[in-house]
Amino acid sequence: MKRGNIIKLVTLVLVVAAAVALSIKPLVDPAKGIPLGLDLRGGVHLVLQAQPNKSGAPITNDDMDKAKAIISKRVNDLGVSEPIIQTDYNNKRIVLDLAGVSDPDQAVNVLKTTAQLTFKDPKGNVVLQGAELTDAKAGQDQSTTGAGGYVVNLTFSSDGAKKFADLTTKYIGQRIGIYLDDKLLTNPTVNVPITNGQAEITGYATLQAAANDAVLMRSGSLPVSMSITEKHQVGASLGIDSLHKSIQAGIYGLIFIFLFMLVFYRLPGVVADFSLVVYGLIVLWVFWMFRVVLTLPGIAGFILSIGMAVDFNIIIYERIKEEVRAGKSLRAGVESGFSRAFITVIDAHVTTLIAALTLYYFGTGTIKGFALTLGVGIVASLFTALTFTRLVLRLIVGISAKLNTAWFGIRRDV
Repeated sequence: MKRGNIIKLVTLVLVVAAAVALSIKPLVDPAKGIPLGLDLRGGVHLVLQAQPNKSGAPITNDDMDKAKAIISKRVNDLGVSEPIIQTDYNNKRIVLDLAGVSDPDQAVNVLKTTAQLTFKDPKGNVVLQGAELTDAKAGQDQSTTGAGGYVVNLTFSSDGAKKFADLTTKYIGQRIGIYLDDKLLTNPTVNVPITNGQAEITGYATLQAAANDAVLMRSGSLPVSMSITEKHQVGASLGIDSLHKSIQAGIYGLIFIFLFMLVFYRLPGVVADFSLVVYGLIVLWVFWMFRVVLTLPGIAGFILSIGMAVDFNIIIYERIKEEVRAGKSLRAGVESGFSRAFITVIDAHVTTLIAALTLYYFGTGTIKGFALTLGVGIVASLFTALTFTRLVLRLIVGISAKLNTAWFGIRRDV
């Protein structure tokens, strides 16, 4: 039994050490690691102001909701992770925080464009609307007669396909104009009737240019025109400096916690420190797998949850001390200590978890980030303490039934 516990304990330590070594590179990878928010990664803060309609009709809250939905879709299609998008109904504004945007001007143009797509016959009459478009995708020109470059492939609805077939049948040998917000994109010559509901816009010099127009066509047109009233670019250097300071503060805090647990709880303190490493791995891997965007408030929530994880261990260890001082063996004291501490710990963590869920549900932006990291940390700390810490302590007391209680920071004569 003693030999088996030693093997299990050594194996556990080696597995955790390997997990730490293997986790460093993927978690801190700038491209594929944990995504950073605007305050850490840099990006752009935008305020889009809705402009009055030409008809003089008032801008309604429904117009603002539709505009927000379309802008959200465009942001997602641009590949921006976890954007913060808020609507100010009173002032008819949409406020955006976009992290990791390398070309703010390009993003601005895509977001504020009304994106009204039209097809016009050779006489200049609008014969097909963008509303009859079901999809638009960017790609490379694969045609043998094309000039290379890039294209946008269009797919029409059933009604749109019929109209496009009639249009291309009627005007063989003539040009059809394709416009975006009355700006000519291309005016290809119709060589043969196109009856399959598929069309292609050619002539793009870069894939990014084709992709931007595809985003606009795919997301539909904004119900109101938008203008940029504020644009603040957040430099990555500021974010990196804040991140470094946060990491430095976290390291100092962890060193203090590790030393505190070692001095006051001896061997269980070592177990607690070991458990904190496992806890940190669990939380960071959850962030990575679910693409949780890390912000400064999010880091604060994570650090707060570390404090709660330590508090969990302290409560358990104090209960174990009480049981051993009352005359129980270390093995019985560990089991009884965990059982008696369970209700106290659960109550404290559940109430904090409820608070985190409330903040996440009703909060916005960075408040949500704080609540999310705090909630994930609480769940991870409960899991680690109730499974990993308990397992390691069981293995330790199982190695020797006569283990000196002084190793647990316990004096029986107290």
